Amino acid sequence: MSRILVIEDEPIIRTELRRLLVRAGHDVSEAGSVQEAAGDYPLDSFDLVLSDLRLPGAPGTDIIALCPGVPVLIMTSYATVKSAVDAMKLGAVDYIAKPFDHDELLMQVERVLREGLLTRQNAALKREVEQAHPVSGMVGNSAAMREVFERVRKVAPSPATVLVLGESGTGKELVARAIHAQSPRAEGPLVAVNCAAIPEGLLESELFGHEKGAFTGAQAAHPGLVEAAHGGTLFLDEIGELPAPAQARLLRMLQDGEVRRVGATRARKVDVRIVAATHRDLPRRVQEGAFRQDLYFRLRVVEIRLPPLRERAEDVPALARHLLEKASRKVGRPPATLAPEALTALTTHPWPGNVRELENALERAVILADGPVVTAGLLALELPDTGDGFVTPSDATDTGAGAAEETTGSPDSMEEYFRRFVLENQDHLGETELARRLGISRKTLWEKRQKLGIPRTRA
Repeated sequence: MSRILVIEDEPIIRTELRRLLVRAGHDVSEAGSVQEAAGDYPLDSFDLVLSDLRLPGAPGTDIIALCPGVPVLIMTSYATVKSAVDAMKLGAVDYIAKPFDHDELLMQVERVLREGLLTRQNAALKREVEQAHPVSGMVGNSAAMREVFERVRKVAPSPATVLVLGESGTGKELVARAIHAQSPRAEGPLVAVNCAAIPEGLLESELFGHEKGAFTGAQAAHPGLVEAAHGGTLFLDEIGELPAPAQARLLRMLQDGEVRRVGATRARKVDVRIVAATHRDLPRRVQEGAFRQDLYFRLRVVEIRLPPLRERAEDVPALARHLLEKASRKVGRPPATLAPEALTALTTHPWPGNVRELENALERAVILADGPVVTAGLLALELPDTGDGFVTPSDATDTGAGAAEETTGSPDSMEEYFRRFVLENQDHLGETELARRLGISRKTLWEKRQKLGIPRTRA
């Protein structure tokens, strides 16, 4: 039963409306003016206000400001386009002209109530989603992740530059997208750039644009990605790979809010928020002279550190179920579930590729599964043992959960395992196969080679 407030100064019309709406199953209250309604009722308790336009003391549209969030349907015998437009501009959900047909009025009332219900349901669902997953796509209730979510919530409304730190695959771009979505710039563009994926010779031109004739092949002026992000957010992933000339240009943009295209004689004003991310140790890069100290301080106004998956094992079960549901939808399969031994394997795996590796493993398992249950063997997780071989999830379950737990290891031991595996196998395995056996992407393999200083021996 919906609660409806009728505001009408004509007692006969008011009584007729009350009877009509009560017969339709609604709980109806009455008032003869806006002042009477505001004095007699808590206006936010109604599902709909049905008000005449011309009332003694104040027009019916004044009720709109007094009950924010409650739909107001305006009635008037002055059925002009202007009065309808004026009422809608002030926030009325709709307009109906007197004399009105009873059936027409009831249909309009039911439509407004139905739309209001959907709006409230969507708002409630959005609140639930935001409470469960404050950063879209990121799941976790560990202390480390709660701190990440809280930092995103605090920094998003501000114009501050943000530096997101974390290993590859931890979800740095998701954090950038959440900051943008929760900021006043949400309606503006979000432009994401992987600084490591653009050749160094083209990076300045791609980021800052160029003028016609600035270099060989520049046949026309080209606005860069910074200009494309005007009014929005520019996400610079792998900022640690930015070469020195581009660092200088970026620093100028952060200091002065200006960008100068390659080959240009004057700068252009831009309004861009920067969110940068890296898996690199930037303070060390500064000490080595590979990254500007002044730029580093400009970027880390607010710093958000994403924990690796191995440090938040308590989040793995919920995260795995979320990603399993996502993978099932992606490949067009019915929702899948995890066998107990599969969940054990997931929670004890060290995840060198972090959430990205977990997502790939689950998608692969869904594709290969013959039924709705994902077993440990389908995950194809390869865990290092104390010797030279591997312990697969099925091996781990044969020897008990304790054996699997022993393979988790510290970050140092995992890096040593990675180094040893790559050096022992790169002469006879290609990069794609190396990455597959490690359970990571080729990009992550390349990044870890750079981090640990392991050169490739084959072209």
